[in-house]
Amino acid sequence: MIEYVSGKISELTPTEAVVEAHGVGYVLNISLTTYAAIQPKAESGETARLWVHESIREDAYDLFGFSTRDERMLFRALIGVSGIGGMTARMVLSTFTPAELATIIQNEDVRALKSVKGVGPKAAARIVVDLRDKAFAIEGQRTTDNGQQTPGNARAKNPAIEEAVAALTMLGFPPAPSQKTVLAIADNLPDGTAQEYIKKALKALK
Repeated sequence: MIEYVSGKISELTPTEAVVEAHGVGYVLNISLTTYAAIQPKAESGETARLWVHESIREDAYDLFGFSTRDERMLFRALIGVSGIGGMTARMVLSTFTPAELATIIQNEDVRALKSVKGVGPKAAARIVVDLRDKAFAIEGQRTTDNGQQTPGNARAKNPAIEEAVAALTMLGFPPAPSQKTVLAIADNLPDGTAQEYIKKALKALK
């Protein structure tokens, strides 16, 4: 079992990180929260440590990476809910911070959970019921967003917009609605970063 991978980040997108450790490149599926946390290290060439969850099935072997143990704990709690797979759990953790998720569960806000792509009414209700008693454990968790603001404008040539649209497409959203949504967000947040655009878009797209 892999507990964590430590090394330099050779490739990084809002949904995936490649960490090189002892000559081996590990491809890790990541959330937007982890992306924001490790982006500065990727840009500076610093060593990063990602806590790993292995998803082993008959036809696939996927690695999920997290910047903190707390986020991994939340991920494992989510995939323990019937009907919630790894990719859906990652989507939830990309849409809400750990603190927001704890509040949503405590308030039994099924509507907020239903806004996440891949989470239907029944799955949202199960998340609330199954994790309600565990909410106290995540209520105090905080993940710092270390993403840096990058100057730009709300036009399509803005690299942050292009990156956000590409990430949303990789997450399964159609390109046209993704671009339209990100551009609308950028009109009100012209100097936003890609992760800010993605985070807001995830709450707007269905």
